[in-house]
Amino acid sequence: MQYFFILGTNSTLSIAELSAVFDLDKKTKDVMIAENSLILKTDARINIDQLIKKLGGTVKIGKIEAKVLKGNREKIFENIKIILRSYKRKFKFGISYYGRTKFNIKPLAMQVKKFFKKQKISCRWVTSRQKTLSSVVIKQNKLIKEGIEIVLIENNNNNKELFIGQTFAVQPFKELSYRDYGRPCRDATSGMLPPKLAQIMINLSGAKTKDIILDPFCGSGTILTEAMLMGFQNLIGSDISVKAIEDTKENIEWIKKNYELRIMNYKLYNKNAIEISKFIKRNSVDKIITEPYLGPQRGNFDVIKTKKECRKASLSGLETLYSKSLAEFKKVLKPNGRVVMIWPLFRVKNKKIRYISLNTARYPFQDLNGFKIINLIPDKLRQDEIIQLTERNTIIYGRPAQKIWREIVILSS
Repeated sequence: MQYFFILGTNSTLSIAELSAVFDLDKKTKDVMIAENSLILKTDARINIDQLIKKLGGTVKIGKIEAKVLKGNREKIFENIKIILRSYKRKFKFGISYYGRTKFNIKPLAMQVKKFFKKQKISCRWVTSRQKTLSSVVIKQNKLIKEGIEIVLIENNNNNKELFIGQTFAVQPFKELSYRDYGRPCRDATSGMLPPKLAQIMINLSGAKTKDIILDPFCGSGTILTEAMLMGFQNLIGSDISVKAIEDTKENIEWIKKNYELRIMNYKLYNKNAIEISKFIKRNSVDKIITEPYLGPQRGNFDVIKTKKECRKASLSGLETLYSKSLAEFKKVLKPNGRVVMIWPLFRVKNKKIRYISLNTARYPFQDLNGFKIINLIPDKLRQDEIIQLTERNTIIYGRPAQKIWREIVILSS
């Protein structure tokens, strides 16, 4: 069976997440990148409904039913008819095209309508201003449960080939928004990590449900609550802020109540991240997943005019804090443990990006305190132009209008 995964706005991060979830480094023969999508061939049966709730970087999941020549319109239509053969009464359908070259879907849609009209079956074509239907349009028109979305994906390696598939699940955008804006405690000071980015970070860690996960800068508890919803049972959160711990407790209770979660094994500490080895047993944690304090300039990067000012902003203690924290992470992590961490990016006047330095004079992070940066995307997939990595193999997360950009850093001990 071949499955397709339509990627989110940050394709590189979406592919890294899928690489971690499916261990794609061992399956490079069975995976390919197509236009804004990843196609995976596997004998394992995937529970699509469960998986879409856990993948923060995937907007649609479906199954590939056929591969045809793009220019053979009749063959495309014949395969679509096969997919639609179960419909015996009125239904709605949509068609999304993912490709770099032009393809007019209107004649195809009209052909479908004409065919079913002859069968005396009424069908409505759901359209959009875009060439692809969004998750919102699909949900609003109930195309998953009461209709169908046909997906056409152009082969990037051979634009004469077209994959034909059917969508079976879309990202639960309403739930994600509800957990983001509906939770009782949101604090811009301690951070407002989006739930779907928290999901991605958890997946990048490669954590298993029984692993012990630590968030030493837990803020309002987004990583912890998303981990709970994903089935993780052994969670530890800590933060230097009393308010952050109180917010986390309230958000956990809110999640437990709204999603009817059983009480699980979690601990919260009002402690400093640079002292975690004093209250957490050494070599006891499997994964550390965290967004630390990102600095006083967050949300106001454009005021940084020069490299000197940029350096001064980062010297607010971030490099010292991160370096000391990494030293503590090394103590509490089990051998071969993994850290998924966010570092802030600073934009200077000439639009260049200034990263957190890997080499500070007082607290050298040259060797990252025994850690090394890793990239989860297989070498074969990195050759695709869709993959955008920094020089140090990290991924940038952010939009031009966004007030804060994040660098996703994956570290292995």
